[in-house]
Amino acid sequence: MRIGLAGVAVLALAGTLGLSGCSNLGYYWQSVSGHLQIMSAARPVDELVREPLTPGRLRERLELAQRIRAFAVTALKLPDNASYRRYADLHRGAAIWNVTAAPPYSLQLKTWCFPFTGCVGYRGYYHEGDAQAEAARVASEGYETGVYPVPAYSTLGLMNWAGGDPLLNTFLGYPEGELAGLIFHELAHQLIYVKGDTTFDESFATAVERLGAEQWLAAQAGEQARREYAADEARRKLFQSLVRPARAQLDALYTQPGLTPREKDEGKRRILAQFRADYARMKEAAGGDPLAWRGYDRWVREANNALFGAQAAYDELVPGFERLFRAEGGDWSRFYDAVRQLAALPKEERHRRLKEGPVG
Repeated sequence: MRIGLAGVAVLALAGTLGLSGCSNLGYYWQSVSGHLQIMSAARPVDELVREPLTPGRLRERLELAQRIRAFAVTALKLPDNASYRRYADLHRGAAIWNVTAAPPYSLQLKTWCFPFTGCVGYRGYYHEGDAQAEAARVASEGYETGVYPVPAYSTLGLMNWAGGDPLLNTFLGYPEGELAGLIFHELAHQLIYVKGDTTFDESFATAVERLGAEQWLAAQAGEQARREYAADEARRKLFQSLVRPARAQLDALYTQPGLTPREKDEGKRRILAQFRADYARMKEAAGGDPLAWRGYDRWVREANNALFGAQAAYDELVPGFERLFRAEGGDWSRFYDAVRQLAALPKEERHRRLKEGPVG
């Protein structure tokens, strides 16, 4: 189960841009070499589809992905370029692993700054061990940390000249609605990206993901795919119905004046204990396949300020973007123009408009 945390990884290319004297040389080297390994493993989808030795299941998924890719252009007005027209099997379960961190009494994420992307609330690694080592280093500075697998990331279109972002084994097997949504999400980053505003960027891409997946399923998918997506959406909404109030309670606790660290620690323990108890009850009441909740189980088990803060980036402004889409009559081109107008505003103003709504 993908809980909505993907990535933007133009930082993976930063080491090629004259940063050899940087103190982060080791990080940039792993970023560049990791991305180049993905690019070198990628083969054209058309070639794989024609190849007689390609397994039937893989061929079917590649053909589905190409129909989704075409729909992204014709129906959603997303970029028509080289991305997602090649496929790479990484022989692992994630494209990268992201590290995220937050102070013990705040949901404000620590940021790492890179060329082109600006400052973002996560740092990606191509090897899980490297991500865990970075998390341990940051934790030694007093932060709460999280490490989570990322199935896909966007290079914002900067690598389309070299073949673009490929389809990967890490997500090609997703249920149809999720696969469509992920491709739409990553292409949305190529269309509009605001340097240094992770919440705006990820919420925008998540809104395109959800709205686009709904349109794909309604127009192109079969009944089984629609049922699978509806069940997944139901779980996601139940989960968010617990995450959002818990996040608000934590934020209120941390910003309440006059509390001692001990009082904040006690309050945090109570809130997290209640959150986990509520989740267990919700999961039992919902029933269904326990494996469908596996990703949520891990998130709840490891929940801390870093994970609550990271999750906020992917959903905090989504309702505002969805309102804006409706205000623009469901017209994708008009919606993107309106988003660009918001992107031109100062960060606080664009966030305020999306939160207060209606916008447009």
